[in-house]
Amino acid sequence: QVQLLESGGGLVQAGDSLRLSCATAGLNFDAYGMGWFRQVPDLEKDREFVAAITWNAGRTSYAPAVEGRFTISKNSAEKTLILQMTDVKPEDTALYYCAADRRAYYRDSVVDGVDHPNSYNHWGRGTQVTVSS
Repeated sequence: QVQLLESGGGLVQAGDSLRLSCATAGLNFDAYGMGWFRQVPDLEKDREFVAAITWNAGRTSYAPAVEGRFTISKNSAEKTLILQMTDVKPEDTALYYCAADRRAYYRDSVVDGVDHPNSYNHWGRGTQVTVSS
């Protein structure tokens, strides 16, 4: 059974940095691309794409709102997905989810759907990030 567990969220001030982690279990970590999504619970919106990384960590994709500030990476030794957040803004406030692709050795970029929630079939429960101004 695949399990994803996010951690590292918290309350920070605008301009601060934050590091989110997603520990995995039961997943062939090096065979699957992974992504970070976020959602503001009070708004009736779908989960918003944040960042994705290919199965071999050879390519990354970012939402325009976070490009240049966030970095996604994979730690294969620890089977952990990382999201390094810098210069955070109040609009980054959300519940952050990690997800694993539903297909192994597959998606490469936005063209392939790395930014769409339906491309992923394993999700964590989320970690809350709150940025004060």
